[in-house]
Amino acid sequence: MSDVEFAILGAGAMGSILGAHLARAGHSVAMLARGRRAQTLRADGLRIRGIVELATPVEVIEDPQQLRSARVFVVTTKAIDTAASLAAFSGAKIESAFSIQNGVMKNDLLAETFGKPAVLGALANISGELLPDGAVLFTRNVNVAIGEPAGGLSTRAATISRALDSAGVRSKAVADIQSQEWSKFAGWVGLVGVAITARTNTWKFLLDPGGATVLVRLVREVNQLARAQGISLTDDSMFPVATLSGGTEAAAVEIMQGFGRQFRDKSPEHKLSTLQDVEAGRALEVEETLGFAVRRGQELGVALPLVEATYYLAGTIDRVTGLR
Repeated sequence: MSDVEFAILGAGAMGSILGAHLARAGHSVAMLARGRRAQTLRADGLRIRGIVELATPVEVIEDPQQLRSARVFVVTTKAIDTAASLAAFSGAKIESAFSIQNGVMKNDLLAETFGKPAVLGALANISGELLPDGAVLFTRNVNVAIGEPAGGLSTRAATISRALDSAGVRSKAVADIQSQEWSKFAGWVGLVGVAITARTNTWKFLLDPGGATVLVRLVREVNQLARAQGISLTDDSMFPVATLSGGTEAAAVEIMQGFGRQFRDKSPEHKLSTLQDVEAGRALEVEETLGFAVRRGQELGVALPLVEATYYLAGTIDRVTGLR
């Protein structure tokens, strides 16, 4: 039975980046992984390349019953079947839990398993790619934002963010995590809509005027959905989605092309995780993200034509390529 500071569910790119940095910094970390990935971690440890080069051994737990307690439980898996995955850890004592998954359903699912008081909101503006040899290519290190879902700053969010930041993964505690989570979701929906069709490195389609235009229109539709729920988007996310949602479309497109230049110069290898999944033949988190937006839009009477088109396109890719 294990008692650890950080239990990380998912040992793909994001989980490995967090786990490796925290373990190297001296924190007790358990990677909750299965099958071949668990075997690789036991044999080779966590290996990170790209922005930094590091390798560190780490505890690996395959049986959920072996996790007795964790000060912080972090979910980094794809959003597919999250409820079932979390249910396996319902017997563990968890002080705080947060998820950096795509979408905005994640906090409710955490609350169902560990109780609402344990839940923190979070989003990650970092990127990486799991390589065939088991190492992870770390390509982008901007920020992991952590905060209380009800708003305001808290000691526990600040403590966790300091641990991450001092370990080498940039992080800060924020007072408006709900707005930031929805803002990231708006940007993510836009990225998905273009990435799974252009199928190229991020900077290339952001620089393209057509790609930038579609992305901006998708962001504006998600903004309409957020506003219908009383949620204001913010510029404190991957993209300045509040600014992108106002003003002229031409000005917003120009802003996105500016981000294309930034990605080209600073993160030329960056690929959206969903595109990585398509290229690797992995199942896509369609229903838990795009499907959620479409269903919520229907419930609220908010028209989301481009989001719906992206949802159907992603679902088609998921089915016809044999991912499901």
